[in-house]
Amino acid sequence: MATKAVIARNLKRIKLVEKYREKRQALKEAGDYVGLQKLPKNSCPVRVRNRCRVTGRGRGVYRKFMLCRNVLRQMALEGKIPGMRKASW
Repeated sequence: MATKAVIARNLKRIKLVEKYREKRQALKEAGDYVGLQKLPKNSCPVRVRNRCRVTGRGRGVYRKFMLCRNVLRQMALEGKIPGMRKASW
């Protein structure tokens, strides 16, 4: 499980991206790259990391479920994800 500080930092980045989304888009369309550089570094959407909603794990995260592979498998085996079950043939 990721530390609470890492999860909080990522949430802060998500809020900054939402706050500056329109301003960033306007500056890009105008071609004002100096103005873009003056914006906060963490307001860039590239800096946001997809993390698991349950554990905060940053690797092996499925976008559709926003869960890491470990939690996804565990929840699928428990029947908590509708329509998903373990493959057997």
